[in-house]
Amino acid sequence: MTNKRRKLIGFLKNRSGLAGYSEIKKAGFDKTVLRSVVKSGQIKKVDRGLYRLAEGTQLSNPDLVAASIKVPKGIVCLLSALAFHEATSEIPRYVHIAILRGKHANKIKYPPVKYYRYAPGIWKEGLENHEVDGRRIRVYNLARTVVDCFKFRNKIGLDVARDALKVAVTEKEVKPKEIMKYAKLCRVESVIKPVLEAII
Repeated sequence: MTNKRRKLIGFLKNRSGLAGYSEIKKAGFDKTVLRSVVKSGQIKKVDRGLYRLAEGTQLSNPDLVAASIKVPKGIVCLLSALAFHEATSEIPRYVHIAILRGKHANKIKYPPVKYYRYAPGIWKEGLENHEVDGRRIRVYNLARTVVDCFKFRNKIGLDVARDALKVAVTEKEVKPKEIMKYAKLCRVESVIKPVLEAII
């Protein structure tokens, strides 16, 4: 094994076994080295521009990390954000990603992604940056996530939204005032207010 190939495998190990092509290129590895390591079977191409070690990854949340590599400007939202904040028992079948309305959505095979388009005025409201497995993940905070669940209740279910609101207020200590701030921004005040009043 050449030194370059060994270094590339080491680079992926340092990235917990998963990296995008742009990061690999930025680290100084060219296509020839990458192709030869893929051909050797030590690295697998899991999707366009996404590579992982054949022996697997050491990631606690591989789908979120992979989605953040594939859609770096996207924001984890709805069920995926609820799961991230541990505010639901639902297991998302897709990584739910918020993108800016009018922007192109990348076609992704892995992980399965569902896109939601947001208006520019509210897109970045409630955005938090979290460190997951050494990667920066963009996620909506819990108050904003709960409000979005009500906004998209026809797609994810009103029961899921209600349960998330209850967990947020009673277990996660999210202030009702904060929830209503986002409810006003997202124009779902009249839907959330009676449910919130019944909880508190």
